[in-house]
Amino acid sequence: MGLIAVPDDQVATIVTTLEMRRRPPLRPMPETRFRLVRWERPTAAAYRTLFRRVGGPWLWFSRLAIDDAALHAIIHDPAVEIYAAVDPSGIEVGMLELDFRRAGIGELSYFGFVPELAGQGHGRWMMTEALARVWRAGIARVTVNTCTLDHPRALGFYRAQGFVAVRRTVETFADPRLAGLLDESLAPHVPMLAQRR
Repeated sequence: MGLIAVPDDQVATIVTTLEMRRRPPLRPMPETRFRLVRWERPTAAAYRTLFRRVGGPWLWFSRLAIDDAALHAIIHDPAVEIYAAVDPSGIEVGMLELDFRRAGIGELSYFGFVPELAGQGHGRWMMTEALARVWRAGIARVTVNTCTLDHPRALGFYRAQGFVAVRRTVETFADPRLAGLLDESLAPHVPMLAQRR
């Protein structure tokens, strides 16, 4: 057993892939003050704003690092569905992204709320909504990934919803805070070892 050095300008995380191979029994819809709104062809700016608000604390960066054309190719694909969790005043406070681009598979690509709402039970409501939408004709498996940079309870939450861990991988990437994709104050639980240029 040994340790593998990670360059100071990189971040490393362990990614756990989970899957669900059969549709779960119908469950009662948890009470909520939110509603889930489908975003048809969102602009790159609107999408990135919500993506950053929800995922910035967990160093979500992939959609921030690509240009508008590449982002639109994903989020405007007819096999990708984007939803915003909206509060009673109309403010987007969460996001759900479903990806059906692989035959027979529904992927929960992105799932989360702004940090102020984490741990308050809203995830159960959105997961009930997500599972009702992702399990449709032709879907044999639903997948989701989480990693050690995500909320500490994310893995346990997915398992409690009926997902089973099937694979573990290690991912390293350039720290998105150093590249200016995310503010340096985000993700204090992941120390920055290098200085921004």
